[in-house]
Amino acid sequence: MMFFNIILIAIGFALLIKGAGFLVDGASSLAKRFNVSDIVIGLTVVAMGTSAPELVVNAMSGVIITEEGTHDIVFGNIIGSNIFNLYLILGISAIIYPLTVQRNALWKEIPFSLAVTVVFFILANDVLFFDVSQNSLDYSDALILISLFGLFMVYIFLNIKRNPDTTSLDKIPLFGSLKTTLMITGGIAGLIFGGQLIVEKLLSILM
Repeated sequence: MMFFNIILIAIGFALLIKGAGFLVDGASSLAKRFNVSDIVIGLTVVAMGTSAPELVVNAMSGVIITEEGTHDIVFGNIIGSNIFNLYLILGISAIIYPLTVQRNALWKEIPFSLAVTVVFFILANDVLFFDVSQNSLDYSDALILISLFGLFMVYIFLNIKRNPDTTSLDKIPLFGSLKTTLMITGGIAGLIFGGQLIVEKLLSILM
């Protein structure tokens, strides 16, 4: 039974990966059709699409409630994925080719990222900072985090508007309307079913 669950988890990961790929390609093609610049597509569609598996797994973890809850999966997924992206992926990328750090990223984006991390640490430590009996992230904390995300999106678009990038990578394929629609819907479906498989079967192994 455990071997069968492991196979299903592997299938779930495959659905997540392919679903995210289809969603990013389809959404990028749709954005390109509306003459959205490559840099905006990269900062929004691609960036959010590649984080879609984490979002789906966390959403499924919140929906699939057990007696002991699945909150640890949510926090573990977020913290683990950030550590993985910052250290392993960035490290491997720098080994392959030296990465140039732009002045804007050094003095704006990176400090913003650090500040959000500090805010998250404070919001998650209610016992330490707010003298309560239990640590938790509630609706008010969620609104703060989502507002910070919205603030960063506004900053990105204002920055692009002030400093437009006229270069084009010409690497974003433009698909037909039907194929674009199928890729987006298929990508979303793959993410949902893949995330559900992973969470359900992983819980069945661990519980």
